Amino acid sequence: MINLPVNIIIGNAISLFAGIFLILSMWVNDEKEAYKHQFLNAFFLTISSIFFLSWTGVTTMALAASRNVMVYKDKLTFNWTIFFIILSVVFGLAVNTKGIIGLLPIIAIVQITLCNYYLKTIKWIKLSFIVNELFYIVYFIAIWDFSSSVIESITAIIGLISLFKLLKKEV
Repeated sequence: MINLPVNIIIGNAISLFAGIFLILSMWVNDEKEAYKHQFLNAFFLTISSIFFLSWTGVTTMALAASRNVMVYKDKLTFNWTIFFIILSVVFGLAVNTKGIIGLLPIIAIVQITLCNYYLKTIKWIKLSFIVNELFYIVYFIAIWDFSSSVIESITAIIGLISLFKLLKKEV
């Protein structure tokens, strides 16, 4: 039996924990370290998505975690990029029970997967993370994952500050 209020509380608690890794990924200035934290974030968001009954979230976060391992190990080739995009779209659409809102994680994973393959410097990677967070802020609010929406918002702000500091160093 599903107890939605309990699921929402448990899901938010797990999402809050996952958010720590998201913030860490934005704070660091090392590409590999950023992707390690992104993996842990996606892994725990996969679990929290189960409690929100968000099957699109489960699917896309599991794929994101797998992809982030490949990025971390420098194994994300063009063929793997296409593979992850196809899987994300096909499985994301197949399990989408949230209508238009359920498309946001699919769009977000395609965006970040392309960025994972093409972007190699930390400033562009940070910018791609920030753009990705915008999709997820809207999505998390829609599925009642308030802790993730707050964490994503805070992380976007931290990311912008970190990006500006990085750009300032370059000048």
